[in-house]
Amino acid sequence: MDNSKTARRLNVTDLDTHLASRRERLEATLQRILPAADSEPQSLHAAMRYATLDGGKRLRACLVYLTGEALGAPIEQLDAPAAAVELVHAYSLVHDDLPCMDDDDLRRGKPSCHRAWDEATAMLAGDALQSLAFELLADSGHRNAARMVYTLAHASGSRGMAGGQAMDLAAAGKDPGIDALREIHALKTGALISAAVSLGSQAADINDPAQLEHLHAYSSSIGLGFQIRDDILDIEGDTSTLGKNTGSDLALDKPTYPSLLGLEGAKQAAEQARCRAVDALGKLAIDTRWLAALADYVTNRIY
Repeated sequence: MDNSKTARRLNVTDLDTHLASRRERLEATLQRILPAADSEPQSLHAAMRYATLDGGKRLRACLVYLTGEALGAPIEQLDAPAAAVELVHAYSLVHDDLPCMDDDDLRRGKPSCHRAWDEATAMLAGDALQSLAFELLADSGHRNAARMVYTLAHASGSRGMAGGQAMDLAAAGKDPGIDALREIHALKTGALISAAVSLGSQAADINDPAQLEHLHAYSSSIGLGFQIRDDILDIEGDTSTLGKNTGSDLALDKPTYPSLLGLEGAKQAAEQARCRAVDALGKLAIDTRWLAALADYVTNRIY
């Protein structure tokens, strides 16, 4: 199957329409599983809902849906893993925005959680969102629930997202080189994106090593492409469109693809990542047109 040609036939409107129903399913699941804002402790539960609902691209959750559906999983079996990965992502953003980390005051076009409440409440909200993600997976009834818990935990910890954030903070003011930067990105951003694809395949009960290898090549490529595009948008984007402050990488003196390769070099690297992702999909004997279209969106998005 030539996914590169198929992807070109799917424009942004096609993809947005296709993903809209998945985002609606996700929102309904999150609304249901998050504690009510008026239940005690009220401020904590309200902060959890504030940080999670009504915003964001929902990329990771959509990857769970698109991967699982391409592999034949019933969509209702994808709701729990999609919501779980989104909860972990939401918690990571709450913590990343704290003054002790990236010190950002704006997220998704509104005040960051610690600005809307306070730092202690934001810290606890992030902790509680992370716990809820694993509770949701463990209680999902999937035959692969334990495997899913392991996948998400591994991607979130010191050998995944948290480790990547630590390396990112340590690299500020330094020039680690492109290989080290790629490793930081692979952990900080790529690990959770790869976990989303893995959760979709696990919900579909896929165990074929070749299929899993190609899916991993796809997810690691779009994870890198996503972060490179983020670096580019921090320079070229505007705050009103992005919903967060631009120029933060420069202000924190963080190494980025544009700082190491130049803006055009970074754009070329993002396109190369997209091509590797689509090439990996071309080795799968399933309908991957939506996954291919998502790879194009990830590396060319404007927010």
